Order: sequence, then C-alpha cells, then structure tokens
Amino acid sequence: MPRTAKKKTAEAAEKPALLETSAGLHNLRPATGATHKRKRIGRGPGSGHGKTAGRGNKGFWSRSGSSQKRGFEGGQMPLHRRVPKRGFHNIFRKQLARVNVGVLAARFPAGATVGPEELRAARVIRKPLDGLKVLGGGDIGHALTVRAHRFSAQARAKIEAAGGVAETL
Repeated sequence: MPRTAKKKTAEAAEKPALLETSAGLHNLRPATGATHKRKRIGRGPGSGHGKTAGRGNKGFWSRSGSSQKRGFEGGQMPLHRRVPKRGFHNIFRKQLARVNVGVLAARFPAGATVGPEELRAARVIRKPLDGLKVLGGGDIGHALTVRAHRFSAQARAKIEAAGGVAETL
C-alpha cells in the first residue's frame, strides 16, 4: 500500500527536529569565533606574508637562527655583570615557615594539637617550605601540643610554661 503525501510531510517534519536535538561526534565543532585561520608565512604575495615573510628586510633578524641570550645588550656589558656582587648566598639553605606563639594561642583552643598540616588548614601559613619554626613572639595562656621542625628557646619555654608540649619533628 503506497504512502500518502500527508504521511510523508509528517515524517519530514519530524526528522529535522530530531537532528537538531541530537548531538554527536558528527556535528561537533568549535564555537563561532573560537578558532582562527593559521598564518601561512612565505607563501607568495597573495597571502600578504610572502617575500620577506614578515621579517623586515636584510640583517641578523631576517636570518634563521637569529636569537640572543637572555640579558644581551648589543655587546654592551649586560646589567647582571655590571652590578657589583657581595657576600655569600647559600643555595642549599632551608627556608622555614615561621609562626609566633601568640598566633597559635589566638587561633587554636586549649588542648589542640598544632602541626604544619593544621596551620595550613587554618591558613596561618601558606605552605611548609622546608619545615616550620615556632618563634617566641606573643603570649600563650593555655596548653597546646605543638609539633614543628624547630623551636626558638623562648617559644619552647613559653609553651612548656603554659602546660603544653613542644614536639620536634
């Protein structure tokens, strides 16, 4: 039995709606304006970047392999060599995050255990660089268990005077 024209139009009306709603690998493309055509340099005068390929005319910079070292000043003695250098800089030094005892007393309740992880969670220190050092600035009125890589003598005395414990990691 042949289809009627009415049925054909009804099916044709359904198909575009079905295609518009379905998303698949066949119809994925970047958003409009998200991509740009690649600049094809040195491909003739019609490209707009032919002949010298955007490198100007003759000279060092028009040749391949033209690059300079960082800090090069055209043969003049570069700044990092002109400036005098003094003293000694230890590249193997340990950088410690520093926290005062008064900050610990203000941020943590009595009986709490305080270490690098807890200080980082409380945003007292950003990151324990090579360790944590507790300094003696401020006062502590309650007992805390403080775990750190180093303590100043004053900090250790203040923590223990308040009834707390200073554990070295």
